[in-house]
Amino acid sequence: MKNPTIAIVGATGAVGAEFFDCLTKRNFPLGELKALASARSLGKTIAFRGQKIAVEELTENSFAGVDIALFSAGASISRKFAPIAVTAGAVVIDNSSAFRMDQDVPLVIPEINAHRISEHKGIIANPNCSAITALVPLWPIRRKNRIRRVILSTYQAASGAGAAAMEELEQSTRAFLDGKPYHQRVLPHAYAFNVFSHNTAVDPHTGYNDEETKVIRETRKILEDDAIAVGVTCIRVPVLRAHSQSITFECEKPITEEEVRAILSDSPGVRIVDDRVKNYFPMPIDASGQDDVLVGRIRKDLSDPSGHSIAIFVAADQLLKGAALNAVQIAEHLVNPGGR
Repeated sequence: MKNPTIAIVGATGAVGAEFFDCLTKRNFPLGELKALASARSLGKTIAFRGQKIAVEELTENSFAGVDIALFSAGASISRKFAPIAVTAGAVVIDNSSAFRMDQDVPLVIPEINAHRISEHKGIIANPNCSAITALVPLWPIRRKNRIRRVILSTYQAASGAGAAAMEELEQSTRAFLDGKPYHQRVLPHAYAFNVFSHNTAVDPHTGYNDEETKVIRETRKILEDDAIAVGVTCIRVPVLRAHSQSITFECEKPITEEEVRAILSDSPGVRIVDDRVKNYFPMPIDASGQDDVLVGRIRKDLSDPSGHSIAIFVAADQLLKGAALNAVQIAEHLVNPGGR
C-alpha cells in the first residue's frame, strides 16, 4: 500500500486536527487526503503541507478510491459509515468504542500487539485513551514479570470529551473568576475548579461507569489475559489537555523499583520523568503535545510487604497517543508492515 489515499472522518474535531498534524510530523507517505465531516463544516478548509484541503460532507459515496479511513466522529457515525468504507475497499482505523470488543476486530496498540493488525477484516479499533495510557508502560513490565492485578485512578482532561468540552472549561473558568454565572451545556457538572466522576452512564448494578468498564474489558483483550484483575476509577478533572493516572500493579514475582526503571528506560513510547529531589514528576502540562507516555513516582507499594507491587504515576496526551497518534501508527504498519 504505497502512497495511499487517506480519508479523515471527523476532520474538524479535536482529534481530527491532530490527525493532520501527525501525518505531517511523521512524514506519512500518501497520495491524496480527504477531509470528511458533517454538512455543518462545508466551506471550511484545513491547512495541510502547504495546501488547503476543502472539507467535504460525509456521505455514503465518500470512500471511492480511499485506501485508509481514519475515523474519529463518534460510535454512531462509525457504526453507520465504517462498513460502507470497508465495502468501498478502505481499511478503517476507528477511534470510537463501536467495534473494540468485536471478536473479529483487532484492538491495537502498536507497541504491544502490532502483529494483530494483519488479522483485520477491514476494521481495526483504536483502544480507549485511558487503556492506552496505562498499558504502554505496563506492557514491557508484564513481558518480564506477569502482572496479576492493576488498580488505577484516572484524572481525565477536557480533551477526552472533545473540543466543545475544552471550550466549556475555558469559558466556565473565566466566568468563575469574573464572578459571573455559567450554565454548562456539554458536561453534567460545574467544571471550573471541580472534579467529578467520568461523565458516562453508571451501571446501577456494578456502580462502574462506561469508561471504567471499557478500561477493564479492553485491557484483558489487548493483553490476551482474561485472568488479570483490574480495578479502575475514572474522574474528570479541570485540565484542558492530557490525561494522568495513578497506577498500582501487582506482579507474579517480586519486583523492585530499580527493575521497573531499568525496564522502562528503553521501552518504546515511554519517557521517565522521576526526580524525587526536585519533586518533579509527570504532569499533563508537560505531556501535552508529546508522543510519549510520561512515567514517574516509581516506588514500592508499602501496603504490600511481599514486594510484588509497585506504584507509578503517568501522564499522556489523550489527543495524541490516546487517539490520533496511535491510529496513525497503525496506518504506518499497514503501509509498511514490519517497519515503523
